[in-house]
Amino acid sequence: MTKLILPNKDRKLYTYEASNYTPFDVPTDKPFEKRTAFSAAHVVADPLADADPTLNAQIDWDKTMEYRHYLWSLGLSVAEAMDTAQRGMGLSWEGAKELISRSIKEAKSVGGNMASGVGTDHLEPSPSVTLEDVERAYEEQVSFVEGEGGKIILMASRALAACAQGPEDYQRVYNKILQNVSQPVILHWLGDMFDPALKGYWGHEDLDEAMEVCLQIIRDNEAKVDGIKISLLDDQKEIEMRRKLPDSVRMYTGDDFNYPELIKGDEQGYSHALLGIFDAIAPAAAGAMHALDAGDLEKYDQLLEKTVPLSRHIFQTPTFSYKTGVVFMAYLNGHQDHFRMIGGKEGARSIVHLSDLFVMADEAGLLRNPELATDRMRLTLELAGVNQEGTR
Repeated sequence: MTKLILPNKDRKLYTYEASNYTPFDVPTDKPFEKRTAFSAAHVVADPLADADPTLNAQIDWDKTMEYRHYLWSLGLSVAEAMDTAQRGMGLSWEGAKELISRSIKEAKSVGGNMASGVGTDHLEPSPSVTLEDVERAYEEQVSFVEGEGGKIILMASRALAACAQGPEDYQRVYNKILQNVSQPVILHWLGDMFDPALKGYWGHEDLDEAMEVCLQIIRDNEAKVDGIKISLLDDQKEIEMRRKLPDSVRMYTGDDFNYPELIKGDEQGYSHALLGIFDAIAPAAAGAMHALDAGDLEKYDQLLEKTVPLSRHIFQTPTFSYKTGVVFMAYLNGHQDHFRMIGGKEGARSIVHLSDLFVMADEAGLLRNPELATDRMRLTLELAGVNQEGTR
């Protein structure tokens, strides 16, 4: 049976039945032509590891790589070791190195496209950290990824945010790192709703002033910048910045609230995609990219519009807890056999939140096996004390 007893925000219970699933029509042998679409991918925890899940969480490498193969099979690119993989929130730099190394090898084996996050997360922010320390930390991670033959996404640095005295310090660090990379990188501007430690990045809390600093760094290093991903959840700021970028530099949307319109674009341009939500809605995202290639905007809209309520729900405040919803979607859809996360983050969302996620995923047609998803949702509900008697 696909019936469940779910709780709502008023603590009342109601009966819900999952609908039938209609598979997405996604060609598996045809690359996207008009947009580059990265899915920032999650990691699968090893639930049987006899280790502290908060301090020494272990990764199930087979399942983690299997999921990346799934994303590549749909034509999506993989953004590796980013915040979706709990970078700096459960995934250490040591763990990220192994993740990056394994993923690069797997990508090469199937011709999959990927880029890896480079940051300074092995450098603990403190009053004693200097700009030279930040530069060395970035250089160490750049050297590792380039040594593995990988492409780079230059992530924002908590250590830099903590020690920078103003915009000129950001310009100094970024100019030095960009001048020495071997191939163009994707910059990453992550808003403080995703990571409070990054408040005031680029030396300004005002977004317009911060944007001008970032744009100047891009202009000064245009040949070394493939593009920039901004995750500010502000579509108008993204459009404004997109129109100011040099012609050779791409905008990659990281806006998990407004991605359909930003990717579709307007008369003055469009955004490519580098999104955490593309992990959770992968088949719909891939189908939409193919529809865009075919010029079928009606189908593009139809495929993505149903995913927006789900995405806004998964990324609701506190935004940094969105990884819980992403992994729960993978559990519901059978991509992993458990709902455990590194850092114990499976507990970061309420049972009401997960129940609403189940309904929204079903309404978006994203539960690829409704019976399996219902069984797994039932187990989750019962563990939370929501009696499911009579729904079996």
